[in-house]
Amino acid sequence: MSNEPILLFLHGVGDGDRDDNWKTVLNENLVSIGYPELDTERAIAPKYANALKGWDEKVPLPGLKAKQPLREAAKKNRRDFERRTGALELRLGRPDRGIGWVGGEAVIDAAFKQRLFVQARNYLTDPQIRAQVLHRILNALPESGRLVIVGHSLGSVIAADLVRRLPTGLEVAGMVTIGSPLASGNFDVDKLRETLREPPTNLQWWVNFWNGLDPVAAHRGVSSVFPWIIDLRIDTGLSLHVHDAAVYLADETVAEAIGFGVFGSRSRELARVKKGLDIPMDTAEQLIILALRYAHLIKEELSGDLKDRYAGALRQVQATVVDAIGRRNSREKRAMPFEIARLAFDLSDPDALVPEPLPGRHIGKDDAVALLTSIAAQNIIQPFEISVPKDKLLVAIKELSAEMGLGSQYGADVITAAKRAQEALNGGRGVNWVKWGVMGAGAVAIVLATGGLALAAGAGLTGAAVITSALAAFGPGGMIGGLLTAGTLVTAGGGGVAFGLASPGTTAATVEAVVTHQLSAVILRQLQHLEQDQTLWRTLVETEIEVRRQHERLDEFSDKSAQSVKELTQKISAIEHALKYLKDHGLEPDIDSNTEAEADGSREQGPHSRQADDDEASYR
Repeated sequence: MSNEPILLFLHGVGDGDRDDNWKTVLNENLVSIGYPELDTERAIAPKYANALKGWDEKVPLPGLKAKQPLREAAKKNRRDFERRTGALELRLGRPDRGIGWVGGEAVIDAAFKQRLFVQARNYLTDPQIRAQVLHRILNALPESGRLVIVGHSLGSVIAADLVRRLPTGLEVAGMVTIGSPLASGNFDVDKLRETLREPPTNLQWWVNFWNGLDPVAAHRGVSSVFPWIIDLRIDTGLSLHVHDAAVYLADETVAEAIGFGVFGSRSRELARVKKGLDIPMDTAEQLIILALRYAHLIKEELSGDLKDRYAGALRQVQATVVDAIGRRNSREKRAMPFEIARLAFDLSDPDALVPEPLPGRHIGKDDAVALLTSIAAQNIIQPFEISVPKDKLLVAIKELSAEMGLGSQYGADVITAAKRAQEALNGGRGVNWVKWGVMGAGAVAIVLATGGLALAAGAGLTGAAVITSALAAFGPGGMIGGLLTAGTLVTAGGGGVAFGLASPGTTAATVEAVVTHQLSAVILRQLQHLEQDQTLWRTLVETEIEVRRQHERLDEFSDKSAQSVKELTQKISAIEHALKYLKDHGLEPDIDSNTEAEADGSREQGPHSRQADDDEASYR
């Protein structure tokens, strides 16, 4: 048999779609989105409607062929499955598991008892009917090769029941279920939920589509039962045929999933990702390229299981980021810069190499403050969370700064500055590196208040409008949104920032994160003997005045345990600690420059001082 997958269609209750209308609709949709038609040899659609009504002779239930792996093998199987699932999410869109209709379970329970559902009831309650149906399907299949299974309604239950009973030579290249009732407890045939608590080793991926108006799906997917699958919602409008297989198969996203499983990537799609023009990158693109370069440098410092997990996460992050930039640029009718386009690869191909960003272009020390401070602060493989030894991060940031023509000491000073800033706000209690990168939704509001001016001006890039439009396109979350938010707020100042920090809608944790970022930038400038401005001092003073005013008003009448009062107290503490650090280290405005002791004290904090060396050693 050819290694090209064949499609197995499993029908639901009724006559089994004798005329194969499902195939006609699917073929029309496949062609419309750029895939070829399914020919006769590439599709198997066994009919078992009569077998769902009764049985003539007993047959044994087919045994389980795909055994669940143990320990390390199970961990690897799940990791590989999640990598493939991530690739499919990138292709099809964000999962939507639904919330379920109120009383939806009761509706299905009642319907299950009706005559219309007698075939489904027979399959679930009569072991001989179930065995007969499974044998009829297995007899129609080859002993080896690759399958893409499409199961509609009861067919989705049969598909889930069948997948681990397939011949060992058959691999399931993908499974698509439509209009599935599997979320209902009535359809947990033979403890199917327990049997499939982990992805079967012979299954590459599984995506379930549910129609918002389909009563059988009860306004929900099935990932509440099998959390490792993808649920996606489609909307087809209200009609008497809302549950029909043809209605689902006429949806473009459903056809995309099936077409990808059977045929792989479309040729025009692969050609598109390779396109790129030698044009300048905008602010967001430059920041992303730099962050991805840093992530690749981190990966190279790791080993063993940690490196394998980090590489898997980076693989998905890079594919997602490049795709997001491509979508944004397409909407804005902007060409894809070559440096971004060359990072694209086929995530669905497990053997595809992940292109590494080229070494960073040279940037001036002043301009690099906002860029490197924000990159070092963020989790650049969001949404994945992987703890990396701090000494590995230090090596990577030093190498990155050296590539940028800044020297490796600049990178070491980025880490030193971050450490000192955190210790200052924590009252010397130590460093919480995770907390440093947590900004929250309140930080985005502050970015919008400043118009994105800080990063654009501080890095000498393309302007504030690019920052705000990029945030609107990419959103506040994820790797891109986090970088843009942090980069903008590193050196931002003025009344808008002070008002945003003091706002009741901005949490104390966000204030601490923003102030820590800004203080680390000030300390980095001091370590590198760069010219300071007094933006942070003025911002902190203005913020402190407003926060104290709020505190006095609330503290007088509120409970001592009131959360609002605690938040204000925490904000005041963070601001006080930052102001004290600036004052103690000669960084407040109008300092007497003729005071030699203070000047000497400031110079002792230089990048090659004993204190800087101690900071780097303790970081390790």
